[in-house]
Amino acid sequence: MRQSWFRPAEEVMGKTISEKILARACGVQALKPGDIVWAKVDLALMHDSSGPRRIAPTLEKLGAPVWNPDKVVIVADHFTPPCDVTEAEIQRVTRDWAQRNHVRRYHEGEGICHIVVIEKGYVAPGMLLVGADSHTGTAGALGAFAVAIGSTEMAGVLVTGEVWLRVPKSIKVVWEGTLPPAAMAKDMFLKLAGDLGVDGAAYQAVEYSGSTVAGLPLDERLVLTNMAIEVGAKTGIMAPDQQIAAYLKDRGIPVYEPVLSDEDAGYSRIISYRSSDLEPLVACPHSPDNVRKVSEAGPVPVQQAYLGGCTGGKYFDLVSAARILKNRVASPATRLLVAPASRDIMKRCLAEGVISTLVDAGATILPPSCGACAGLDMGILAQGERCISSTNRNFKGRMGHADSEVYLASPMTVAASAVKGVITDPREFV
Repeated sequence: MRQSWFRPAEEVMGKTISEKILARACGVQALKPGDIVWAKVDLALMHDSSGPRRIAPTLEKLGAPVWNPDKVVIVADHFTPPCDVTEAEIQRVTRDWAQRNHVRRYHEGEGICHIVVIEKGYVAPGMLLVGADSHTGTAGALGAFAVAIGSTEMAGVLVTGEVWLRVPKSIKVVWEGTLPPAAMAKDMFLKLAGDLGVDGAAYQAVEYSGSTVAGLPLDERLVLTNMAIEVGAKTGIMAPDQQIAAYLKDRGIPVYEPVLSDEDAGYSRIISYRSSDLEPLVACPHSPDNVRKVSEAGPVPVQQAYLGGCTGGKYFDLVSAARILKNRVASPATRLLVAPASRDIMKRCLAEGVISTLVDAGATILPPSCGACAGLDMGILAQGERCISSTNRNFKGRMGHADSEVYLASPMTVAASAVKGVITDPREFV
């Protein structure tokens, strides 16, 4: 283990879940925000865009083997299925590298990495997970400390099994009460984004808690941790509970001792919300923090409504959209595209008739991949077009032409807007 630089922790102050997980990963009793440490990695996650095509040349120069192939996961999700020769070559490079380096946890065409890694049971509470993608923090919904790193840093992790980190401060976000019928976790996060701004939690851990969060299904919790990066956070995280224990048990994961924040843990800030006050929100172009109430944002015509991405194509997302779309049809002026976040989600939605409801409403079903969210294929926007999307980013040009616009909203708001052809408050249909 390399030397870590940390100050002795004060025994009188409790520790957050993030501080405890990093202390375990460093093999020390306790850490404090600001400590700079070398930590042992439990799981390293890459995809076809950030993975072998970028790190293989560095590793070949080093001539070093992968430290532990069983702790590496590669999910081909950005360029699958390939739509041109370049993408096909990227897939070949990814596939061949995984095979040569004995990485058995390789998945292609099975969905988006942040969802697949959870579905496969690779994530457990208390883990330190690093991923070469900005939304790696998604896994924090299971009580893991999951952080994004660059491809060059990932090359170092693959050789040493360690990562260099600064222990972050934590912001505690507390939601209490019951959500109104047309409000979703996406609205919860957009409220936070509007209040904090895109850098309001820079290099801090956003720790979610409260009765509202405890009452959310896992799919909705994943939205909160997935999008923490959109306020500049190092990660999003929440305490594992019985729902998480049951989820892991169903996947044959051994029982892990849960890591929880102490009651007297120190936070840089505590933000509290009443869920009953929440109403459907939308992030207007070109930033996730450009937030307005849906009731005040419309009617803005949209040429595309997109249900997909790691934050908006999960089972609960598609079921929620289908509630709005049942016995209704999308406006002829708006194309409705649906990309399930994984193959397993697609299979479940097929078996339960959710896909049929969406297709009857005029939806085109796309492969389970990143797709239009990252502006890669099937759903690209033309000049002047607008899209309302359940994905996580709406930066200028992200989904196509630089002069197109993307509005971010919950799956229910996306579905309601598809029906009307303009940005629409879902409470009209609930």
